[in-house]
Amino acid sequence: MKRINHLVLAPYTSFHCGGEAETALIQDEIAPLTAAEIAPSNRPTWFLGFGANTLISDRGLPGTTYILRAGQIERQGTTLIADAGVWWDDLVQYAINRNLWGLEFMSAIPGNVGAGIVGNIAAYGQAVADTLQWAEVLDTQTGEMRRLDVVQLEMTYRNCKYLQSRRHLLVLRGAFGLSPHPTKQLEYDSALVVATEKNYDLTTLAGRRDTIVEARRRAGSLWDYRDEHAMRTAGSFFRNPMVAPDVAERIMSYDETHKSLELLRKMNTVHGGDATRVSAAHVLLAAGYQRGQSWGDVRLHPSHVLKLENAGNASAQDIYNAAHEIMATVRAKLGVQLDPEVRFLGEFDSSN
Repeated sequence: MKRINHLVLAPYTSFHCGGEAETALIQDEIAPLTAAEIAPSNRPTWFLGFGANTLISDRGLPGTTYILRAGQIERQGTTLIADAGVWWDDLVQYAINRNLWGLEFMSAIPGNVGAGIVGNIAAYGQAVADTLQWAEVLDTQTGEMRRLDVVQLEMTYRNCKYLQSRRHLLVLRGAFGLSPHPTKQLEYDSALVVATEKNYDLTTLAGRRDTIVEARRRAGSLWDYRDEHAMRTAGSFFRNPMVAPDVAERIMSYDETHKSLELLRKMNTVHGGDATRVSAAHVLLAAGYQRGQSWGDVRLHPSHVLKLENAGNASAQDIYNAAHEIMATVRAKLGVQLDPEVRFLGEFDSSN
């Protein structure tokens, strides 16, 4: 593990902005991280993987920033145990190559396994919580290691309550219980359209993966840390909110694809687990926002209104300001509370 003082963090995030880490510990070798490599401290601690879902303050991060970008995958029957630093899609492909079902709808989600657990990532009807059995964590304040089962982790929609409320706990590994047989059917309309157009076989893991990757490509949702020309976004910036049934119907009327209300309700249920959890993209459209709308070098991505993009030399504060302006406008116009899916690390100036 490498220790670097005053490391510029912008290149370690998809937004390509943000300040320095006072001290950074970078794990970029295959060997798994161990407790012996961590010196317990009461100073602030921050955890970063591939920076795909993170906005770091221009003022930087005091204390120690742990950057996990490598690891191993171990198979025990139908259970896969992955180090936190493993690139998430490497785990998905590892499972697919061994005919194990349960992760394939989460193909091509950027980030590492640790971030996937903390954020309970989900896509097209599958979520980390569906297969996660346990996570091994390290208390950076005491040096203690613990194994927490999925019930203790309190997994909810796009969230792991236990870890989100205990920011000093660093995820080291996670175990995923998969199946030799299909566990869910693909029900999300945009993906089904892709499968039909491309004649992909949804009864196979390969066909499902091809479908999801193409659906994500069409939505402008593919990002890879190894691609220096990749777009500078953090994916969907806001979580899908829960609203009253009448508000849900009004918001869904702004869908641009002319899908039926019944189909939109079904898609909302697949993505968020509840018919009244509406698409945050529909919320932005209902509030009057449009693809390509900009605030200087910050813009809503031309392919997907839900993605804030650093389209030039935007600072982290610029992106933060645009996000909070959107949240305030949505509250004022629709009475809906939007919550960021992106993590804000460090101190920002807040005027909203």
